[in-house]
Amino acid sequence: MATIQSVASLNPPASSRAWYSTPHPNLPILATATGTSLRIYSLNSLTLLSTITGGHKRSIRSCAWKPGNNQNATIATGSFDASVGIWSQEDDDNEEWRFAIVLDGHESEVKSVAWSAGGNLLATCSRDKSVWIWEEVGEDDYETVAVLQEHEGDVKCVKWHPEEELLASASYDDDIRLWREEIDDWGCVAVLRGHQSTVWAVEWEPISGKDETVGSRLASCSDDVTIRIWKKSPGQEERQAQSRLSIIKSSNAEEWVEEAQLPKTHVRTIYSVAWSKDTHRIVSVGGDGKIVVYGEDREAPERWRVIAVQECGHQEFEINHVAWAKAKISDGTVQEVIATTGDDGEVKIWTVS
Repeated sequence: MATIQSVASLNPPASSRAWYSTPHPNLPILATATGTSLRIYSLNSLTLLSTITGGHKRSIRSCAWKPGNNQNATIATGSFDASVGIWSQEDDDNEEWRFAIVLDGHESEVKSVAWSAGGNLLATCSRDKSVWIWEEVGEDDYETVAVLQEHEGDVKCVKWHPEEELLASASYDDDIRLWREEIDDWGCVAVLRGHQSTVWAVEWEPISGKDETVGSRLASCSDDVTIRIWKKSPGQEERQAQSRLSIIKSSNAEEWVEEAQLPKTHVRTIYSVAWSKDTHRIVSVGGDGKIVVYGEDREAPERWRVIAVQECGHQEFEINHVAWAKAKISDGTVQEVIATTGDDGEVKIWTVS
């Protein structure tokens, strides 16, 4: 079995719970949501570059970098104050940030924010059971294009497909819903049912040019301590055989089925999963403090296996979020790492070897 090795903790740590960390898709920086601020860390020096404050009255729960802009970065934040913020970098040294606009509409805590692959759509979700889709129509100008209210509980997470304008949402109602625009109106095209408790997060498989089958699947994690892999059904026979796994609510219905469950390793709620674009490994974290890495062998009877486990990754604290990133480690090389974010306020960097 491989080993998960600690590289460093981003310095300095936050003084309060850290909820979420996300690396920029192209730049060597990472943003962490903690308290009412965002911390921007360098993934080269693993130190703090700047702290963004002043936009929210309550803790920031989630953040997401807008894709496609490498010079003046833009990031969205979702807060427990029910608002969504858009921040823009004012120069190229990561020190000055401008609070560009606030998006109001949700009636309760905003739990997750996500940009579409093209960067023109922003999805947000909330404890108010709704998913909102916003479209950028001009500089610092966004309009609501959809309010989706079919979930029956707190919506925990939204994630866009890496290429298509296909949105996944995960909820306290145990369901995952998939949404597409249909003739100028957004609608639910599939409901993925199988989890027995709250679905905390979803993650699309990254697109890879080497394998045409890669990028078509969705991973989900839950309070039921399972991680499930879902895929679009390839044929009518399989759709009929697996129809009990997906309830359709759309004229443009899509059939998605559960392809696999990863080996059960966690003993408490799994809060976050991340899927590596480089190795296609999956990493998970949760309330038990474990960091678990899984690998896939498509030729093996049990396709997924546990590659590495780290116990007590943040001592006795829960781990709220995990992400794959590229960072410069001690020998000066840039390599893929795991970034974990915990209740102790720390963001820790790990390698798998």
